[in-house]
Amino acid sequence: MMKSKPIIIEKASAEDSPRIAEIEKICFSVPWSEIGVKDFIENPLCIMFAAKDGDIICGYIGLYIIADECDIANVAVVPEFRNRGIAKNLIAYATEYAREKSVGKMMLEVRASNTPAISLYKKFGFEEVGIRKNYYTQPKEDALLMDKILTEKA
Repeated sequence: MMKSKPIIIEKASAEDSPRIAEIEKICFSVPWSEIGVKDFIENPLCIMFAAKDGDIICGYIGLYIIADECDIANVAVVPEFRNRGIAKNLIAYATEYAREKSVGKMMLEVRASNTPAISLYKKFGFEEVGIRKNYYTQPKEDALLMDKILTEKA
């Protein structure tokens, strides 16, 4: 049996935009466009990390970092690569990156029905701090607001 190569996580580039937009269409009911993904990657306040199996992007995480706060914009892993720890590794990688950038708090919104994602975020120490009513469309649904404190204020 052939052993699979390890998944590598690296900073996404504008050239990765088509594949990331393709993953958006697979994973989300209201996906970002290729232009939207490229704009995000090129925004100096944002960073996107891609999980790669060889040359194939199988998942990604996008972060906005403003002052000492980090908002996780999106995390996605294509279905055939799920349950292999890729999302967990992306979140761990992003958390370490945020710490290196002296971020004090990480935040995110997640569909209230997305139990697997909520469970994963809780394992990383994210706590539910609020609800955004009807935040999501297609289907309409509330978002749970979650955050995680990385550093204590002096």
